[in-house]
Amino acid sequence: MTPAETLKQVGPGFDKAQTEGDLFFFPSTIVKHDDGSGIEYEIRLCPALQNKPHLPTPHFTGQDSAPLKNKGSGDPFEPPYNPNLYVGELRDENNAEEYVVLLNKYSVVPQHFLLVTKEFQSQASPLMPPDLVQTYLLLAAARKARQNLFAFYNCGDNSGASQAHKHVQFIPLEDEDGPPVEYLARSVKLENRTTPFALNLSYANHVYRFPDRFYSFTPEDLEPVLAQAFISLFDLVVSTIRHDPDYPVGKPSYNVVITLEHMHLIPRARENHVLAETGDQLSVNALAFAGMLLVKSERELAAVKTEGVGKILRAVGLESVHELQVEGTAAEVREILETAT
Repeated sequence: MTPAETLKQVGPGFDKAQTEGDLFFFPSTIVKHDDGSGIEYEIRLCPALQNKPHLPTPHFTGQDSAPLKNKGSGDPFEPPYNPNLYVGELRDENNAEEYVVLLNKYSVVPQHFLLVTKEFQSQASPLMPPDLVQTYLLLAAARKARQNLFAFYNCGDNSGASQAHKHVQFIPLEDEDGPPVEYLARSVKLENRTTPFALNLSYANHVYRFPDRFYSFTPEDLEPVLAQAFISLFDLVVSTIRHDPDYPVGKPSYNVVITLEHMHLIPRARENHVLAETGDQLSVNALAFAGMLLVKSERELAAVKTEGVGKILRAVGLESVHELQVEGTAAEVREILETAT
């Protein structure tokens, strides 16, 4: 299947799976909340999630690249697939990587779907060029079909990942401008578009802006740009983690948000945040850093507003050292120039 053909199957597939009881949709209401950071956060209130079956968090070994499987459950992303959750398959022709597209069994947003590696790969591993290309091709195909999507990836123990099998998630949006964080990213004026930048937020974040009309690039032309974007941002994530003496032992955890215009990487130190007002434990994944938080009760909603979204995200993220990183890069450039002369 092509990305365009795949997207055409998502809507009808979602309706059929829900009707036949293979997919569970939890209705929600959106509350807009501006905490003064420049982002108008969308907080989804979904009381029905209190009845959702608890999915154990996958845990990854400290030294081995392979994760430990979810205890007490098989891999839901391995065949045989539930036919009502199965959308189709994609293949990266340049690298012969194969993927399966599945509907998310537990959905808060209609038509939430996943791009899953056909062969098992670890959710603790970075996104590779074929992963990035297939992800972006789906975003580009959605734009051509006048649909609005963005993608996100939760990597590692402390990222909010719920499954051990590598998968990128896609959320449809009503707003054609992208998730809330895009408003802030788009407002940044850049002198050099090939240099990563940081948003002025309470937590460490690293952003890369794609070339103009990137959605019109061929897969062959997409790959080097996407690979360079990810590598440069991942280097900054690792550098940020190295500046934190208290960072948890093991592989780095981080969230990835990909839109038509930007790639965001956010280093993570903790998966959950305990709300100061209620003592409730709030799980945080990439959606929160895209500007979309999820709460299960009016009580949690009030506590999040009181504590402040920025403070919550900083609690599960890291302190920004972007200025130090920029200074370090500048010093390296000066050293190279001085040596050359």
